[in-house]
Amino acid sequence: MYVDGNSDLMTLMLSMPFQKEEEKQKQRDLIKQRALNRYFPVFEKALENKKYLVGDKLSFADVSLVETILAVEEVHPNILQDFPNLQAFKAKMSAIPTIKRFLEPGSQKKPVADETYVNTVKKVLSLSW
Repeated sequence: MYVDGNSDLMTLMLSMPFQKEEEKQKQRDLIKQRALNRYFPVFEKALENKKYLVGDKLSFADVSLVETILAVEEVHPNILQDFPNLQAFKAKMSAIPTIKRFLEPGSQKKPVADETYVNTVKKVLSLSW
């Protein structure tokens, strides 16, 4: 369930570069609305008095959630302001050595989807939109 929620938000994020410019702001607004009203309240409650989303050790759901938080923060930097458990969770996850290294400037990350990337994907997948 938790991973599905993350996947829903990430799908909205990942599809944004493929939208027409006039649709991108609508997508940003939808992401914010869904994060604030649907997904983040559920994660906030799930993390009450817990270190991890599921059980007592790190799981894929936790890594998925921190990835989603970081992605949403790219378009809405203050999105976690009313979610103290998510803020603490993000800080804790970001301190894990391998994640910390990944988040440092200069680490090897997938670049932001620019026009060249979008055009390449459209060509490879034979998309016309």
